[in-house]
Amino acid sequence: MDHKRREFLRLSGNLAAAIAIAPIACKLGSQKEKTAEGENKDTTSTDNTAAPAVAAIETFGLQLYTLRDDLPKDPKGVLKQVASYGYKQIEGFEGGQGMFWGMSNTDFKKYMDDLGMVYISSHCNINKDFEKKAADAAAIGMKYLICPYLGPQKSLDEYKMKAADFNKKGEICKKNGIRFAYHNHDYSFKEVEGQIPQEVMMNATDPSTVDYEMDIYWVVTAAQDPETWLKKYANRFKLCHIKDRTKGATVAADTCTLGEGSIDFPKILKTARDNGMQYYIVEQEKYAGTTPLKAVEDDATYMKNLKI
Repeated sequence: MDHKRREFLRLSGNLAAAIAIAPIACKLGSQKEKTAEGENKDTTSTDNTAAPAVAAIETFGLQLYTLRDDLPKDPKGVLKQVASYGYKQIEGFEGGQGMFWGMSNTDFKKYMDDLGMVYISSHCNINKDFEKKAADAAAIGMKYLICPYLGPQKSLDEYKMKAADFNKKGEICKKNGIRFAYHNHDYSFKEVEGQIPQEVMMNATDPSTVDYEMDIYWVVTAAQDPETWLKKYANRFKLCHIKDRTKGATVAADTCTLGEGSIDFPKILKTARDNGMQYYIVEQEKYAGTTPLKAVEDDATYMKNLKI
């Protein structure tokens, strides 16, 4: 093939390729312009339209200690009222009738199922029959057994001993397929020997078996910032107690109906959600000007309308 023939074919091939590609290039160019235009429109829309407010927490629970005076009189009737207020989860405590209020663990679960609620966790005496309690809790699908109170300890060494016991309890829970947690009061957030006992315990416990339930009220009462702790120990606080502090409170234990107090729950709970919080549990211990059941109903209304 001579030089002129080769040159003719090369030019012809380039021209054919250009003709074939041209419609595709035009189409892509048009799509790019449309995409850019759409992006500009979207940006304008985002700038001018506020994001719709959404419910902060879709599912929330109640710590039954809130109804400690009413519950023993008629456990099933009181639980039915709780369900009617919109609570979907329950956290129990070990009263005179045990964690299951005179029922077997399976009967209690059946009643919870009938009410459309789930028994998530329970505070209990961790120093008595703990292995049986862990087995009973696991058998009905509970997630946690929780130490509700230690009391102020005299030294950091005593807190370290408690942490070692938490690790043992965590192993027992793990063996049964559930988890162990510790619920704080204000004392563990107050310095002992120049350190914060809560931090000492959290650093000394195994994250694979021991979680923490942050009682937000007691953290605030101890003059600590809940958000700072939630961020510093992300994914360690898996449950929380939501109870409000009376404005201008002068005593440690001075709770009130949610939304009437001084704690900024929308801000704190957003940080909690962003740092691994899984269970949001309402609790109220005092009821100025109302009754426990009415307070529980009003607390549920607050939670349903809470926005972030």
